[in-house]
Amino acid sequence: MKEEMRPGPKVELEITGDGSHTLFVPGLGEHYHSVFGALAESRHIFLEAGLKHIHKYFDNIRILEIGFGTGLNALLTFIEIINSRCSILYTAIELYPLQEEVYSKLNYDELINHPEAREIFLRLHQSAWNQAVKQTPGFILHKMSISLQEYQPVEDAFDLVYFDAFGPEIQPEMWTEEVFEKMAFSLKKDGILVTYSTKGTVKRNLVNAGFRIEKLPGPKGKREILRAIKI
Repeated sequence: MKEEMRPGPKVELEITGDGSHTLFVPGLGEHYHSVFGALAESRHIFLEAGLKHIHKYFDNIRILEIGFGTGLNALLTFIEIINSRCSILYTAIELYPLQEEVYSKLNYDELINHPEAREIFLRLHQSAWNQAVKQTPGFILHKMSISLQEYQPVEDAFDLVYFDAFGPEIQPEMWTEEVFEKMAFSLKKDGILVTYSTKGTVKRNLVNAGFRIEKLPGPKGKREILRAIKI
């Protein structure tokens, strides 16, 4: 029997500055990605500042993504490790998974230089929810259809957090000190959290939750991003 998912908000497809798609949520007045370039933003923040940084030290990496969304971060991560010795256990939290009629229209595979990008992208979206599914010997995906508030992490379970929730102005409850304490609890010592928001309250909440923060140059349209290291 097909699993019933919560209906998500109405979304509209838009092209960003680098030619890749994002989704706009009229009810929130918010985009899923930077309008200057969805693909460029994900590569810059989550791959360059996150995955590639942690891969210098580890070959077996456990990732937690807050906001599976369009699946772009998961796709880029999967493709990045295909021809490496790295193995990934990728856990993603998403309360409102996209329907096929939406994700099937996204054009990331057309812009990513990999012959299997389309097949991989669809497979990630169509992978069963709420269970760990081996995509390849080096990539296991566990998508969880719950809210961040409901999620109860295991202590020291992850090396890296992709924190990609809607912005703190739109969803302030996702960026609280209590949430970041939960992220710190779930990360191993010296594990990292990467995110696009550098808002003052976000930085203070991260520090109060037990992180040391680094400000890094941002992608086009954004001066800085954050990398937070669990102390």
